[in-house]
Amino acid sequence: MGLKLNDLIASGEPGRKVLLLGNEAIARGAVEAGVSVAASYPGTPSSEIGLTLAQIAEQVGMYFEWSVNEKVAFETAAAAAMSGLRALAFMKHVGLNVAADAFVSLAYTGCPGGFLLVTADDPSCHSSQNEQDNRYYAKLALTPVLEPSTPHEAKEMTVRAYDLSEKHEMPFILRTTTRVSHTRGIVELGEARDRPKIGEYKKDWRRYVLIPANARVRRAVLLEKERDLREEAEKSEFNAVEEGEGEIGVITSGVSYCYVKEAARELGVSPPILKLGFTSPTPYSLIESFSKDLRAVLVVEELEPVLETEVRCTLQKSRLRVEVLGKMTEHIPRAYELNTGIVGAALAKSLGLEWTVEEIPEGKAKAPPRPPVLCPGCPHRGTAYILKQVVGDEAVYSGDIGCYSLVAIPPYNLMDNIHCMGASIGLANGFSKAQGRPVVALIGDSTFFHAGIPALINAVYNRHPMLVVVMDNRITAMTGFQPHPGTGMTATGAKAREVSIEDIAKACGADYVATFDPYDIDKGIAEVKKALSHEIPVLVARRPCAILEWREKRRRGEKPKVYHVDEDKCVGCLKCIRDTGCPALIAIGEKVQIEKELCAGCGLCARVCPTKAVEVVD
Repeated sequence: MGLKLNDLIASGEPGRKVLLLGNEAIARGAVEAGVSVAASYPGTPSSEIGLTLAQIAEQVGMYFEWSVNEKVAFETAAAAAMSGLRALAFMKHVGLNVAADAFVSLAYTGCPGGFLLVTADDPSCHSSQNEQDNRYYAKLALTPVLEPSTPHEAKEMTVRAYDLSEKHEMPFILRTTTRVSHTRGIVELGEARDRPKIGEYKKDWRRYVLIPANARVRRAVLLEKERDLREEAEKSEFNAVEEGEGEIGVITSGVSYCYVKEAARELGVSPPILKLGFTSPTPYSLIESFSKDLRAVLVVEELEPVLETEVRCTLQKSRLRVEVLGKMTEHIPRAYELNTGIVGAALAKSLGLEWTVEEIPEGKAKAPPRPPVLCPGCPHRGTAYILKQVVGDEAVYSGDIGCYSLVAIPPYNLMDNIHCMGASIGLANGFSKAQGRPVVALIGDSTFFHAGIPALINAVYNRHPMLVVVMDNRITAMTGFQPHPGTGMTATGAKAREVSIEDIAKACGADYVATFDPYDIDKGIAEVKKALSHEIPVLVARRPCAILEWREKRRRGEKPKVYHVDEDKCVGCLKCIRDTGCPALIAIGEKVQIEKELCAGCGLCARVCPTKAVEVVD
């Protein structure tokens, strides 16, 4: 019998070829590099790195944790690297905003143990509130960057990054984008090195104590390291020139290289290509030698014109009269992710050709629209219904990031803003003073631990009246059901101390704290009414995620409660559909039916139905 995928990632023999996601390949790279400590906070498109490590960490002797937020994750891994161990921190692009303070400081101190930060950028905002380009963080902190174009490169760069990190005692960045993180490709496994579990922190006051006198010295050290790392980039095996024909070449990095190759094949051309994998510090000499005999270069990269700017600076400094084409010349759009069509059109335009690719004809029948919805039985649906009944539409609802963000869309329309992690309570502080309507902050359990607590303290301290509702489904569901401090379980499934949201709210000074089950509509309505008589109340709407609850019942051999519609009583008013938005409810002609395979038995539709047509199936 063949090994399971996680077993292959953990202990597959060198030379074996395996089909892996980019994120799984990074996890394998951490195994091969001998990483001792890894930490993260879940966030798409990086989450599968952690989901993989959580399954294999104990098997390979690695410590892995889901930290309370990205800053804590970064600092946990950084301390391991400062103690001489190899360490990994990974997060989605906006996670680095949270960890930025620690990140920039680590660039100053450096670390004797290898340190890799994986930042997963998200062009086109597939699962994010922005599409920032984190290569700018590398410029800010003067840290080196590797950019893989395939899963195999992601694994190889992960391994190599640790050797370079230890050589220069500098943290490295592995910058992926969504299509690298979530692409499957053939990855050839390599040898895994041993990993020590205990390192040694060697005290060095002038290095690690970043008071101004020491920081000024470390700044000079950092600039010297940047010069040394630029030399590494010039000779890196991840930077390669592909000879070609013509006076117009292409300079590219990351997944964009794959689009360039596909587009060139479609056009039937073979331009000279400079593929950069070690992109920062910029290899100036390599760019200059590649460009010196060309008339123009097309720079192809995802998101901001970071590489394009560096190419322009290089050629200007070298006094080479080579035209630079790219985002700044509008050959390539600045917004959203690239694809073969976009790159092909840009390449064709640069070469004076026409981009003609046979269009795939549209089907006669179009698929119906499938907007995102809360799952059947999702407890957040009950919470939204309760708030609509008691508070109504008059309040300002300050939202946050998680599954519950879906209450922002019809039929609930219950979030007036979604900004960033923890901003529900943070913005509510300001809304309570800036306008006259009641303010409700809606935040999830994992997000509360991540970034909600300081904002709640601020609300109490500065007396900002608001209702805080913590929508606790007992898991970090949206990114793949990762545990958090309130679940009583660690990343690897070990039992942990359960941190109480109610106790934290009380300790912060909230003047009323209560809990209700979102399935119990009457109790929920009563608690919201009671809470509104206080200045800064905190309500915890607690019920496990419906998917988790369904899995638990199946594991115990229990059948979930299922509802059906009595057609004789149903008058076709569709109030159940309009008020709940449950995908298990389907309008058939003038009646409503419940898909029993989808029904989770929450009973909200039965509560809403004015004719009592919804009943439990015996």
